[in-house]
Amino acid sequence: MQYIPKVIQAIPGDGNSVYAYFSDGTVRKYDVSHLVEMGGVFAQLRDKDFFRGRLTVMNGAVAWDVTGDRDATQCIDLDPMTTYEKGVVVPDPLEEAS
Repeated sequence: MQYIPKVIQAIPGDGNSVYAYFSDGTVRKYDVSHLVEMGGVFAQLRDKDFFRGRLTVMNGAVAWDVTGDRDATQCIDLDPMTTYEKGVVVPDPLEEAS
């Protein structure tokens, strides 16, 4: 059976990167700069306060809460499989900070 990735925590990194904590125990750093450059729905992520302040987990994926009321239909979310496969496995940044 193939592992189906599920994000359990997300924290912002430097620039337009996020750290995604997966249910298999891995932490993966994923840079979303290419999505921000595309514009469209991702244009909102150019605002650093929005990027950092609205970052959360919804639907088992890295997401940004657009409305601020945790409505899973009103979020910008990333495909967890893409985040898992294209993200770089890194040490837990929260453990490094302590």
